Amino acid sequence: MPGTLGIIAGGGPMPARLAAAVAATGRPVFVLGLEGHVDRAAVASFPHRVVRLGAAGEALAALRGAGVDEIVLIGPVKRPSLLTLMPDSEGAKILARIGRAAFAGDDGLLAAVIRVLEEEGFRVRGVQEVMAGLTAPEGVLGRVSPTPEAEADIRRGVAVARALGAVDVGQAVVVQQGIVLAVEAAEGTDALLARSASLRRAGPPGVLVKLAKPGQEARADLPTIGVRTVEGAARAGLAGIAIEAGLTLLPEREATIAAADELALFLVARRFG
Repeated sequence: MPGTLGIIAGGGPMPARLAAAVAATGRPVFVLGLEGHVDRAAVASFPHRVVRLGAAGEALAALRGAGVDEIVLIGPVKRPSLLTLMPDSEGAKILARIGRAAFAGDDGLLAAVIRVLEEEGFRVRGVQEVMAGLTAPEGVLGRVSPTPEAEADIRRGVAVARALGAVDVGQAVVVQQGIVLAVEAAEGTDALLARSASLRRAGPPGVLVKLAKPGQEARADLPTIGVRTVEGAARAGLAGIAIEAGLTLLPEREATIAAADELALFLVARRFG
């Protein structure tokens, strides 16, 4: 049986859900919560420790002390300024090993962090590898299908999202009638949708397209949508959401599909190639 699974926990409900699912199989877990991000109450029932982002020495010692051999990184983390990170001595060494990736986009930085963790002797795995059924299956995931107008906006959105992802900027874009209303950067999808609401035009409603970045490190920061995404898309006046099958996390699958049906939005997962 594999050893302890270390869960490096950012925000949201997924770290605790993953810990519960893994613990239910009999495998020991250890949660390393990131201060200011992790939901402390949600992980309190599992072996855990909360550390600040710059305390790499404390974090590595805690993981080793818990007997961790494999690690999953899960949950959103707001990227700190290097000026506020205040790394300990081990953190400073790790920053030096990360090098210029510290100043790159999120995917470049996460890939470098994973490389360092593996150099430290841990195996880093994607959440989809240890918790089955998390990624979106291919097809129309509900009762509503895209209209021909929405299909045209999806094609436009895929092209723009691919271009954004190629320069490691964001994963999502809102398109209406072929016009790009908004693209995602550091603000995240919820804020993107809120901003889009004030930009919508008269006529056929737009779509949200959210994709993994080309060549994205699949063990961290895969696109994720849930009920809140669907509700935000409805408030923005969109017709629906297009995501990438097999590369988008859908942790609340049944509830998310039910919300889309209730709000008369389509939710479609495709393999865009």
